[in-house]
Amino acid sequence: MKKMTQFLWIFICLWITLLPVKAIELNLYSDYALLINLDEQTVLYEKESDKIISIASLTKIMTAIVTVENVENLDEQVTLIASDFYHLIEDQLSTAGFQIGEVVTYRDLLYGLLLPSGADAAQALTRLVANGRENFVEKMNETGKKIGMENTHFVNETGLDAEGHYSTLQDVAKMFQYALQNEELKTIFLAKSYTTTNQSKTFVSTTNRFISKYHLNMDYLLAGKTGTTDEAGLCLASIAYDNNTNYMLITAKAPFSYQTPYHVYDAQTTYDYFMQNYETKTILQEQDPLITLKTKYATKEELEFKMEENVKKYVPKDFQKEDLTILYEGIKEVPWSTKRNTKLGTVKVQYEENTIYETEIVLTETLKPDFLKLADAYKIEIGITIFLFLCFGFMIKKLRKKLKKKRKIPSKK
Repeated sequence: MKKMTQFLWIFICLWITLLPVKAIELNLYSDYALLINLDEQTVLYEKESDKIISIASLTKIMTAIVTVENVENLDEQVTLIASDFYHLIEDQLSTAGFQIGEVVTYRDLLYGLLLPSGADAAQALTRLVANGRENFVEKMNETGKKIGMENTHFVNETGLDAEGHYSTLQDVAKMFQYALQNEELKTIFLAKSYTTTNQSKTFVSTTNRFISKYHLNMDYLLAGKTGTTDEAGLCLASIAYDNNTNYMLITAKAPFSYQTPYHVYDAQTTYDYFMQNYETKTILQEQDPLITLKTKYATKEELEFKMEENVKKYVPKDFQKEDLTILYEGIKEVPWSTKRNTKLGTVKVQYEENTIYETEIVLTETLKPDFLKLADAYKIEIGITIFLFLCFGFMIKKLRKKLKKKRKIPSKK
C-alpha cells in the first residue's frame, strides 16, 4: 500500500492549539474525553485529554496503520501458525476467532483486528509484516513520531497494559485521523460487518453490537473502535455525522463492566448534546454587506464592500447574524488618487470574541476626482497660488519695463 501523505499533518494537528468553544459540563462516566469538529479542526469538548494514560485496544489503530503502510497487496494469502496465538488465553485478550493453519488474507486480518478487536489478528500481523513484535513495535513508534504523537510510546501491538505503553487522547485523535486518511482503513472502520475471504466467519463491529444489543438510537454513529483493560477501563474512539458536521470523539477510563457499555453511553450523551444544540450552517452569504468606506474628493462618495463567498460555521442552533461583530482596520477615508488594487485594510468577523472569517479589503475600481470638491477644499491654497502668480507676473512686467527703458538711453561719447 502507498504510504499516507504527510502534508496533512500541519493541518490536522492545528486543533491541538485551540480551546473548546465553551466550557460545557457533561455528565460522563469516562474520566477522559475529547470531542473534535473534524470539518473545522476545533475542540468542542475536552476532559483531561492531555493526560498520559493507558489506551487499551485503541492501540490497534496504529497496528492497522503500520500494516497498510508496509503491505503492498492486502489480498495476498497467508497462513496462520501456532505462535500467532501464544498467550491469548493467559492474557485474557479478545480474539477474532482465527485458527492455526487457516489461510487468510491481510485484509481478513485487518477486519478481524478492527471490528471484533482481535488480538490473534494483531499478533499474526506482527510476524507477517515485520518478522516479530520488536520490529513491528519499532515501526509503530516511528509512525507515531511522524504524525506528531509526542506523548505516546508503544511496547506491544494489542494494547495490553504494560510498563512504557501509554498515550493521550489528543495523540489518539491524531492517530485516528491519520488512519482515516487511508481509503482502505476508512472502508474497514465504516464497515458494520465483514465475511472472510474463505467464508469461514463473519465479523461484526463491537461498537455496533453494543448499539444493537442495548437498542440505542445512534444512527449518526459512522464507526467506532473499542478498547478494554483493567488500567484503561472502557475506551472508545468513534466518528459521527449530523447537521452537516463531522465529529470525532475519544473517551477512556469508563468503569469496566460486562453488562453496561458505559463508553458507548458516554458517546451517546456527548453526541446528542452537541447535535441537539449546535449545527453547521451558512452564517455569511455572498453579497452580504461587510463595510462601507467614505472617499475623499472623489465623484463617488462611498465604497461598499460585500462578501465574495458563502461562509459556513459551527454555531448554536439559535444563532442570529446580529450576533456577529465586524471589525475593520485600515484606511478610513479613501483619497481619490488611490490606485486601483491597493489594499485598504482588513475585515475580521467575530463571533463570541473568536475570529471566524478574515479578508483583505482591496480597491477594485479607479476613482475619479470631483473638481468642485477639490476647489472648495483647497480654495485658500488656490487663492494664495493665484495671488502669488499675479504678483510674479507684475514683477516680471515691471522688470521688462526697466530693461526696455535702459535700452533706450543713448550712451555718452
